Amino acid sequence: MRKALIASLALAAALLVAATASGRSTNTAAAGAIPGCAKDQLGLLDSDSMMLTIGADNPAYPPWFGGDEKTKPWKVSDPYSGKGYESAVAYAVARQLGFSKAEVKWTVTPFNNSFRPGKKSFDFYITQVSYNPQRAKAVDFSKGYYFVNQSVVGRKGKPIASVRSINGLKKYQLGAQVGTTSYNYIVKQIKPNSAPKVYDTNDAAVQALKNGQIDGLVVDLPTAFYVTAVQVPDGKVIGQFGALGSKERFGLVLQKGSKLTGCVNKALDRLWANGTIRNLQRIWLAKATGAPVLR
Repeated sequence: MRKALIASLALAAALLVAATASGRSTNTAAAGAIPGCAKDQLGLLDSDSMMLTIGADNPAYPPWFGGDEKTKPWKVSDPYSGKGYESAVAYAVARQLGFSKAEVKWTVTPFNNSFRPGKKSFDFYITQVSYNPQRAKAVDFSKGYYFVNQSVVGRKGKPIASVRSINGLKKYQLGAQVGTTSYNYIVKQIKPNSAPKVYDTNDAAVQALKNGQIDGLVVDLPTAFYVTAVQVPDGKVIGQFGALGSKERFGLVLQKGSKLTGCVNKALDRLWANGTIRNLQRIWLAKATGAPVLR
């Protein structure tokens, strides 16, 4: 018995030495690594320094991003802060893939450029990009990290503020950012009497609402609460729209055929399963639940 025990200990010691010599970590945290997703297998944009490059639009707005601007060129909020729902999700995905916060770098990418065909300047992108089959022809989409309803913002005291149905919106001038599912929702679901006005950025669309150039702004629901809380002092979330067919989802955007896509999906599966995503939604998106549903 004693000889067998000594032999077992000797074998364990030999394996420990071999593992250390080969560079493999003996840390128990390695047991939680995602199989097939080692950093050198991900096809990273910055493969020399093994940094994970994440793209986002700029300005980066709450509740999706948070923290005061500290790292240039970020405006309004700083993705490096880890605050705000999308920044927090991005870092949670990075941790699942074995990246520390110091091994993540952010790059500015305009929203519409994120899903256009061509080579990407990021490993994945996160700024409220909804999956649709047309976009997915040009890029890879991850599984959903947020399932979203669209909503409409108006101004208090204006006739649109009393609307309680989708049909009631038809006579008003509506607007949205170009290339968004918000714009598509106006055209395909609300079908207003006049063509919606389209803006290059959400900032421009918000300004149009403030100036009275549009009666209503269609945006995703969490953004609507930020618009009314910060950007439009007399703004009002008139209501949200229920999901039609399959629920709209925000996904991470990746280069078409990226080696990283499958690993990102596995990371998201873990974050849903262990409750991380739901907890982050409670922390950062708690307000996005109380708007009336327009039918």
